[in-house]
Amino acid sequence: MMNKADTAFILAAAGLVLLMTPGLALFYAGMVRSKNVLGTIMQSLMMIAIISMEWVYIGYTMSFGPDVGGVIGSLSWFALRGVTNAPSADYATTIPQTVFMIYQCMFAVITPALIAGAFAERVKFAPFALFSLLWAVLVYNPVCHWIWGKGWMASLSVPVLDFAGGLVVHVTCGAAALAAILVIGPRKGYGRDSFMPHNLPMTMLGTGLLWFGWFGFNGGSALAADGVAATAFVATHLAGMAGMAAWTSVEWLKLGKPTTLGAASGAIAGLATITPAAGFVGPNAAIVIGLIAGVVCHYAVSMKGKLGYDDSLDVVGIHGVGGLIGSLLLGVFASKAVNPAGVDGLLAGSASQLLAQIIGVVVVGVYAFVVSWILVKVINAMMGMRLSEENEVQGMDYSEHAETAYN
Repeated sequence: MMNKADTAFILAAAGLVLLMTPGLALFYAGMVRSKNVLGTIMQSLMMIAIISMEWVYIGYTMSFGPDVGGVIGSLSWFALRGVTNAPSADYATTIPQTVFMIYQCMFAVITPALIAGAFAERVKFAPFALFSLLWAVLVYNPVCHWIWGKGWMASLSVPVLDFAGGLVVHVTCGAAALAAILVIGPRKGYGRDSFMPHNLPMTMLGTGLLWFGWFGFNGGSALAADGVAATAFVATHLAGMAGMAAWTSVEWLKLGKPTTLGAASGAIAGLATITPAAGFVGPNAAIVIGLIAGVVCHYAVSMKGKLGYDDSLDVVGIHGVGGLIGSLLLGVFASKAVNPAGVDGLLAGSASQLLAQIIGVVVVGVYAFVVSWILVKVINAMMGMRLSEENEVQGMDYSEHAETAYN
């Protein structure tokens, strides 16, 4: 039966998750050089159009449609055929299915936008748009179905759990980001020239919008205005602030000074890491998860120079590593005392959920990496994903969009 309070809550949450994509655009744009601001914003912003269109016609039915062999949803809901304002019998039973559909659409939109940060400042817009569309169809939709759409991971004797996107969003985009930068290569002058952020206040504004939107991302994943939503909301904030505190502290000890970029990075690391566990853990566990995220993700990001790959805006180190450790920590800290409909993790006396989470991390990570690597290889061979050397020096804004951010 439809519940008006739940419906209003999820509609508001959908708006918050949508806000995260332009927030991400600002977060990324502040960290690039001034000649690439608009190109970076476009790579995030246009996902709203491209992926929303894909979601309406095939994305939603592939992700949440009637199961086909545990692998994918059938196309019986093509173009939202049969998706009405009546509640779904399978997913959100107290809100219209249209509301559930549009809420999930916002997750699909931001995920390929996240990937773009890894190869910022060096990829042409048209090949990136094609990659994002094909990636949504071949990676996001199947993984979403496996975990959230009653696919094979949800049907295991101990199901793989992901409350709000640690695997479906963060591990997939982190693995895809790593595959893409290994194929595309580093920016011209990487390791030699300066790549300092051009506008950190813009990045801080983006951080605030992302943090605000994350309450819809995680809190709304309860799919009801209830105690689980409250648990996820509280856990989200506490992990975000703990991640910010931990990253800043490590940076302060190492460099002698705390930085705003470190504070922003730590907050996003904490928020990404709590995402899979937000509805299953209490406040103290959320703080511990955030602290772990701030430290681990900081060191993961600092390793990229030693490992020799150019992850421009730290997608692998923050989102990939954060989603991975958060998915595993779910199996450690989850407790039915917090969420009676959830599970008990290792600290509550059960190791089975941690084993399930390990399976989920390995399978999703490997699948997303392999398919993404193949996609980038094929598109690069067909269209050439890299800007020409001349256009890379000139900048994406003018060479790709005939605009400049600053006169």
